Amino acid sequence: MTDPLQPLVDLPGVRAAADRARDALAEVHRHKANRRGWPTTAAEAAVRAARSSAAIDGGSTELPADGQVGDPILAGSLRVGQALDGDALRNLVGTWQRAPLQALARLHLLAAADLVADEESLGRPRAEAGVAERLDLLVQTVLGSSAPAPVIAAVVHGELLALRPFGTADGVVARAASRLVAVSSGLDPHSLGVPEVFWLRRRQAYLDAAAAFGSGAADAVGGWVLLCCGALEDGAREATSIADSASG
Repeated sequence: MTDPLQPLVDLPGVRAAADRARDALAEVHRHKANRRGWPTTAAEAAVRAARSSAAIDGGSTELPADGQVGDPILAGSLRVGQALDGDALRNLVGTWQRAPLQALARLHLLAAADLVADEESLGRPRAEAGVAERLDLLVQTVLGSSAPAPVIAAVVHGELLALRPFGTADGVVARAASRLVAVSSGLDPHSLGVPEVFWLRRRQAYLDAAAAFGSGAADAVGGWVLLCCGALEDGAREATSIADSASG
């Protein structure tokens, strides 16, 4: 069968951008501070990613000294960040590889716990026609694809933003799912990269590109994939700065 993501890989510049992202992330994993001390880098990356992801959706970035986070968006994003670090990450990756819809449900439960009044809606896709079917099609497509991991991560990210499957905290879930793809595929096995900082710094361009991706136009989808590959490459530079600080 033809890989449904192959046309994306064949778009101008996409394969080269994916290769640059992969090389940049591989390089930061070879950093002297990450040969044995990568958990320190990963922990800091998780916090930076969570704060940036929350801010993209209008949340706070402030971490109170007493640890009591009042902003519900940031609180949810930090819970997701904890699930994307250490032993919890290994468990979540295993769930993603076996049952990706369960992994997405888990991410939503963590991200939206303070945002919804009805706890029964946590982790449940919206009831609107077509939502569950599109989610199922997405996971079947990406699990069966041999496209480069940066392309798959971009597609998962963009589709979840476009579909808004849960109706709350979908942005935090989409960015976290992109990280899951990067880890589970071996692109960023220790989750050291912080592409969320790149997306926050270019928030309007990010939102515009995501909206264009949702249109399905080939040039817009290609532009989104290129943006995401660039974010992964930039996120590796952010990870290098963390590692440099750790080894300084």
